[in-house]
Amino acid sequence: MRRPLSTFVRMFVLGGWPGGGSAVPSAGGCTGKRSRACAPRSRRLRATWRRLGYRSTGSSPGQPAATLPDSAVVAIARDDDYTFGVLHSRAHELWARGTGTQLREVASGFRYTPTTCFETFPFPRPTDAQRESIGQAAADLVRLRDGWLNPPGLAPEGLAKRTLTNLYNERPTWLQHAHATLDAAVFDAYGWPADLADDKILARLLELNLEREPA
Repeated sequence: MRRPLSTFVRMFVLGGWPGGGSAVPSAGGCTGKRSRACAPRSRRLRATWRRLGYRSTGSSPGQPAATLPDSAVVAIARDDDYTFGVLHSRAHELWARGTGTQLREVASGFRYTPTTCFETFPFPRPTDAQRESIGQAAADLVRLRDGWLNPPGLAPEGLAKRTLTNLYNERPTWLQHAHATLDAAVFDAYGWPADLADDKILARLLELNLEREPA
């Protein structure tokens, strides 16, 4: 498995801070002045989809305090919707599940390993229009999820149940449609049909990986 340097997105792993309250110099160094960063958990808990979300870096005035993640969080120092969209697509989901590690049962024991899941992943090389389409689909997904996570007027006990894990375990129709739209935009950037079978997707990703970094 090759790691094509031309397709790297700057990445860092957050973890290993005793007590959970100490400062994290390496995180600030990677995020710089970004107001948010992508953060997938390396374990899926009970969810059968890999969850990816934005987390505050606390770098902008009036912004919520920076998220202090635990050792199971992988943070990717990009705040653009295009990168978020590609990493949350079916293509990257399949690649990550094929190259990650397994802690226990398949449904909940998957671990997102940056060196095998992220650094080897061949990103598409989109046109400006394709990049915009992916970014818009990703932004729409985030907007819809945020609306479900924090609906106005919901009592605290109801909000406590509104988590990404619960949402992805339920997989409502609107969430499936949002992901389908995102996947179609990403596949278009690769030049692939939207109905490509999983094994064909993995085969094409591997072919791209080897093409971009030949032995």
